[in-house]
Amino acid sequence: MLHATSRTILQSDVLAFTGDEAGDMHTPQQPPAGTSTRAAAVAAEAPGSAPAAEPAIRAIRLVKTYGDGDARVRPLDGLTLDIAAGSFTAIMGPSGSGKSTLLNMLAGLDVPDSGDVVLAGTPIAGLKDSQLTALRRDRIGFVFQAFNLVPAMTAEENILLPSQLAGRKTDRQFFRRIVDLLGLADRLRHRPHELSGGQQQRVAVARALVTSPEVIVADEPTGNLDSASGAEVLGLLRASVDEFGQTVVMVTHDPQAAARADRVVMLADGRLAGELRSPTAEAVATALAHVTDRTGPVGPTGAHAAAAHTSTAHDGTAHASAAHTSTAQTGGAHASAAHTSTAQTGGAQTGGAR
Repeated sequence: MLHATSRTILQSDVLAFTGDEAGDMHTPQQPPAGTSTRAAAVAAEAPGSAPAAEPAIRAIRLVKTYGDGDARVRPLDGLTLDIAAGSFTAIMGPSGSGKSTLLNMLAGLDVPDSGDVVLAGTPIAGLKDSQLTALRRDRIGFVFQAFNLVPAMTAEENILLPSQLAGRKTDRQFFRRIVDLLGLADRLRHRPHELSGGQQQRVAVARALVTSPEVIVADEPTGNLDSASGAEVLGLLRASVDEFGQTVVMVTHDPQAAARADRVVMLADGRLAGELRSPTAEAVATALAHVTDRTGPVGPTGAHAAAAHTSTAHDGTAHASAAHTSTAQTGGAHASAAHTSTAQTGGAQTGGAR
C-alpha cells in the first residue's frame, strides 16, 4: 500500500531504481487537511522568488466513494493536484487507481463527496446544474475515445456545435487556422461515416479547440485508433499546447502517448503516487510497472461497484445514461440523439474508477 504522499520521480531515478530504491526518492507531502493549497504553495516558495502562476485547474483533497458494504470502492482518497496553465499533463495508473474519476471531477462531469475543483479561479463545488452546464460548454473542451460526433452533421457543423449552442459568434479566422492546422479543409462537408477514425478524432480536437477553452480534457483519445492515427492525434494535442497555449489533461494507459506530455502524474489507490517531468516512453513504462507492482489493480468487487455507478449521471432535472456516451441534455430536458456528441452541449458523463 502506498503512503498518502506523492512521489516526484525523476527520469534518472525511474530508469535506475530497482527493488526498494524507489522508496528513498523525494516525496513532497500533500497539504494536510485544513491547509489551503495556495498557502502551502506560498510557504514552499524560496525567499525572494516570484509567486507561482495560478494553475489552470486545481483539485483540492478530493474524495469520491461508490457503492456500499462489500461493494464499496473509493477511487479518490484525499487527492490534491495542480495543473499548470499552458501545459500538457498525462494521468496514468493501474486499473482502479482513479484516473477517469479524477478527469471527470476536473471537467465538472461528476462531483466529489468532499473537496473541490477550482477552474481558473472558479470553485466548482456548489455550482447549480445550469452553472455547471455553462462552465463545461464555455470553458472546457472535450476529446473522447469514441469521438462522439453527431452523425447527421458535417464535420464543420460538428466543430461549430458548442459555439452555436452557447449563442456565440465563431471567430472565423481562428476557425480557419485550426482547420488548416488539423488538415481538415477538404473534409468540412463530410459527415462522420465518410471520415476515417483519425479524421473523426481530428474533428473532435477541432471542436474542443474552437471555443478557446481554458482546459481540454482527453479521455483515452487514441484508444480507438491505429498507431499512425493515434500518433497524429497526439501530435495535434501537443500542437494545441505549443501553438495555441492550451492546457491539456489526458488520461491514457499508453506510455508512448504519455511521453508526448510535459508531465505524467501517476495515481494509485486514489492518491498521487508520483510524477515525471519531460518523460520518455521507457521512463513512463518503468514507473507505471513499479506503481502497479506495489498496488496491483482494483479487485473485481470494487471494479464492479464503480462500473455500476457509471451508468447514471444527472444534469438539470433529467438523467443522462452511460459513461462517455450518448445522452446530453439542455435546459433539464432530454436532447435528441443528434445532440449527444459533446459534453459542451450540457450533457453530464461520469466514469468509473479506471
